[in-house]
Amino acid sequence: MTLYPVILAGGSGTRLWPLSREYYPKQFLDLTGPLSMIQETVLRLDGLKDVAAPIIVCNESHRFLVTEQMKDLDRSTPTIILEPSGRNTGPALTLAASHILSGVGKDEVNDPVILAMPADHVIGNVPEFQSIVHQGLALAQHGAIVTFGISPTSPTTAYGYIKKGKALDQTGNAFEMSGFTEKPDSCLAEKMV
Repeated sequence: MTLYPVILAGGSGTRLWPLSREYYPKQFLDLTGPLSMIQETVLRLDGLKDVAAPIIVCNESHRFLVTEQMKDLDRSTPTIILEPSGRNTGPALTLAASHILSGVGKDEVNDPVILAMPADHVIGNVPEFQSIVHQGLALAQHGAIVTFGISPTSPTTAYGYIKKGKALDQTGNAFEMSGFTEKPDSCLAEKMV
């Protein structure tokens, strides 16, 4: 089964100002090494089996940055889907899913598996990431919706919190989700950690 990576690169450039700006947001900056965050995201796919070429969803004003940065990696220009306006993750993934479904051949499954990858994440252990993606793919092929999370090291109101349920396998990496709290207030975040 083919895995369809969708790289979400539609950030507005407001969180790391003045380094990150509207026309040059953080996903196009080399904040953690010699490559930009979007380039590192694309390279994270190298070595994964049965992976389609990435689809990158970005703002119209960033399409040339995407093309330029892929050329810097000696990659062919990927499929770029331009958001008419930024509407966050759900609508961006809907655009990508619609594009994927319109191109799936008769020999493919009717329910392709999409790997949503924000272009501004820092992932230090790429082999471990790829291993977990493979584990998630096995679950997704059996109808599960898979989300990846990390254990918090301190309370924050900037992210959502996943509450783990029962273990799904022997690896200790896959659990049912028994709850989700979107960006809790500081008191609740402290309790959750």
